[in-house]
Amino acid sequence: MKNWGSSARRLVPPMQGTVLWGWLAPIAVALFGGILRFVRLSEPRAVVFDETYYLKDAYSLLRFGVERVTLGDAKNPVADRRLMAGNLDIFKHCPTTTDCASFVAHPPLGKWMIALGEWLFGVDPYGWRFAAALAGTLSILILARVARRMTRSTLLGCLGGLLLSLDGLHLVLSRTALLDVFLMFWVLAGFACLVADRDWSRQRLADWYDSSPLTPAGPRLGLRPWRLAAGVCLGAACAVKWSGLFFLVAFAVMSLLWDMGARRAVGLRRPYQGALSLDAPSWLAALGLVPALTFVASWTGWFVTAGGYGRNWDQATSSGPMFFVVDSVRSWLKYQVQVLGYHTGLHEYHPYMSDPWTWPIMMRPVSFFYPTDLPGSACGADKCSQAVVGAGTPVLWYAAALALLGLIAWYVATRDWRAGAVLLAYAAGWLPWFYYAIADKRTMYLFYMIPVVPFMVLALVLVAGLAIGKESASPVRRAVGAAAVGAFTLIVLINFWWLYPVLVAETLTQAQWWARMLTRSWVVPAPK
Repeated sequence: MKNWGSSARRLVPPMQGTVLWGWLAPIAVALFGGILRFVRLSEPRAVVFDETYYLKDAYSLLRFGVERVTLGDAKNPVADRRLMAGNLDIFKHCPTTTDCASFVAHPPLGKWMIALGEWLFGVDPYGWRFAAALAGTLSILILARVARRMTRSTLLGCLGGLLLSLDGLHLVLSRTALLDVFLMFWVLAGFACLVADRDWSRQRLADWYDSSPLTPAGPRLGLRPWRLAAGVCLGAACAVKWSGLFFLVAFAVMSLLWDMGARRAVGLRRPYQGALSLDAPSWLAALGLVPALTFVASWTGWFVTAGGYGRNWDQATSSGPMFFVVDSVRSWLKYQVQVLGYHTGLHEYHPYMSDPWTWPIMMRPVSFFYPTDLPGSACGADKCSQAVVGAGTPVLWYAAALALLGLIAWYVATRDWRAGAVLLAYAAGWLPWFYYAIADKRTMYLFYMIPVVPFMVLALVLVAGLAIGKESASPVRRAVGAAAVGAFTLIVLINFWWLYPVLVAETLTQAQWWARMLTRSWVVPAPK
């Protein structure tokens, strides 16, 4: 006789609260985060840090379908000055289109997303930052929903969304036209789809167990829409930055292990054989083929136009359609090899570079913006400061480091899948950079951590759930736990509020700015 009740509860735990409240509350939290990200989005009215590369590449994609060389260089930023003056004549005039082709270090999808904002609102600070703010806001909603699904608690889900909205690094990158916020968005979306697929596939197993004769390996689960969506999202992450590949590989392995665990939990005699023979083919298609197709599709502009770097359009089109396809693919693959070679050979010194083992404690954030010519009249003091510092909210980051250590102990003791998933995601986004720091001595920055910030928040949410306790715990126990979690959230809010002026370029006295620098290593070099 089937012991269905206990198996069903293990496979598909019930969700607390109503479906309506499960959407309305996270949306409200995301709207709060959106206000923080969209208010004064055009400030500072300047080209900030590496915006100088991506906003122009995005505009070039709008104009030509590929990235082209612009006027000026780092020492003489002619194109930047023209854009800030409203002059869109920023591209070099070349005898042929291929002479103006620009070698770019990153795939095009993130720049296409920036280009969407430029198309909607114009090539100005608001336009080129719009997509980043939208991605940051939507990531808060996704985080709240995935935290709710993982904890089965709308309250804890909203806590996760609120904490992410209050992270300083997430705020800065949501207000800056860099690629990393889009990498974070697609990685988080892919993870959320896989968590949804985990519930979906387990529900299918539960239904089969309840209505069909048992077999040693179990059923074939058929088309899995959430896993296909995860493949698209993770392919999109790779199409923003190559480092998305770390997450794709880690999450693909995780998803297959979840399939094995589900078949074992339902009591099948051959769970691993069932997963490998029945789940693995569709798994390989969803998390192998689909991401690859998504990545290639992001290069459509390069394939269908003549002006891309290394394109060889004239040679490809002169010898018939088959040669066009073969030569285009060969040229594209050669280009990808060159891009990967560029990343492994990036050794240039930068005053804000840092090593990955220092990132969790934020030893050296990046100064995105700090003008040195502010008059004293701007703040009513002898010296004024206006800064955008790419730093996380310290209380949140340091607490997350402790929470992650706690998750290691929790996973070792219980093998809880949620702790394992969060730890794996954090490791996928952090540990690979150790190799590049040690073997290649590559130039790296703190903001490379932004894809793992949502998983730092998830670690805090899981620990908060442990602190509050289960519904069966005593009222006093739950009240004390809830009070502790509430107090911590309030401290994060206060810490974020204190740091906020140097995250969004508010004008302060230099003394007020110095007071917000956690250590002197946050200021390299110090202002004169």
